[in-house]
Amino acid sequence: MTNKVTSPLDLQMIKKYVKNTNYIDLDKVNTPCLPQSKSYLKIIGILYLLENTNTPILADIIKIIIKDNHIFNNIMVASKPQIFKVFPKLDITIIWLVIWDVQSSNKAKGLINRCFNVENHIATIQGVNMNPEIL
Repeated sequence: MTNKVTSPLDLQMIKKYVKNTNYIDLDKVNTPCLPQSKSYLKIIGILYLLENTNTPILADIIKIIIKDNHIFNNIMVASKPQIFKVFPKLDITIIWLVIWDVQSSNKAKGLINRCFNVENHIATIQGVNMNPEIL
């Protein structure tokens, strides 16, 4: 606990201390970080059915796409991505994404209006006020 704003140097010192402590299970300890809030995004342009199959896209595949794409470096997903098919006859989805962000929302601001490739298609990231959390 501290009565001042934590610096990156303080976080590194905490991380080093935890790593060097023998009686702490590192798998059960989260990485030290500054206070965070959630930011809400939606991704448009990813196909609902996987290419050349009739299999719908799943949240696990979305997580892999996010992990493998360079624009999502240092982005941590806060909850399972929600996938919605836009129209019954169209093969396009809206993916609602909740990420952990700093309180100033700088991570989300850096992603909004960015595009990235998913197979042969271009997906666009948009900012939204909140996630509908519809299951």
